[in-house]
Amino acid sequence: MRADQAMRLLACAIAVAISSGTTAACGEPPPSSYPSGAGSVVMPASVEAPLGPGDVFELHIYYGSNELKSSHRLNASGKISVQFIGAVDASGRRVAELEGEIQKRLADGYLRQPVVSITLMEANSQRISVYGQVEKASTIPYVPGMTIVEAIAQSGGFKSMAKKNGVQVTRVVQGKKVSFTVPVDSIGEGKRPNFPMEPGDTVFVPERLF
Repeated sequence: MRADQAMRLLACAIAVAISSGTTAACGEPPPSSYPSGAGSVVMPASVEAPLGPGDVFELHIYYGSNELKSSHRLNASGKISVQFIGAVDASGRRVAELEGEIQKRLADGYLRQPVVSITLMEANSQRISVYGQVEKASTIPYVPGMTIVEAIAQSGGFKSMAKKNGVQVTRVVQGKKVSFTVPVDSIGEGKRPNFPMEPGDTVFVPERLF
């Protein structure tokens, strides 16, 4: 053990000994109170991010008792082909904006009272960065519904010296950076609710003291 590690361990042990009611493990920061489900006011839905190349989505068009369904993967042109109306620019638009555009054009002389719904299947243009004490620091594609456990797994899992219950997640919420301390080990053991990821999140796994 290095001398600086020994000194930090000693200082931590003294601090724990003189702190009343402390139950957290030495060197482990207390986990944040974090949202654990989709739709939280502090965790913007991934569909609010603009669509980009590589994104995959399903398009549903309802009119009367009929339904048209098609799957699309955005390429570099950013365009998709929609029945009745032809080419539609999709890249750079949010899901709700694209739905509105298609619905408006279909209603303009093609279909009566159409209803358009888009389901984002793969947000490949949206990424998550994972680094620190993981086997493979990487930038991985965001998939709707992805959790922090899955993000760590896609990065090869933890290294032996990872501080598994002190994982730091940073994201931008309403233009401001927000950080969470996430107890991933406790999540894996079923002791804490899972942490849903969002496009653009940065995950840092720090090194534990011992």
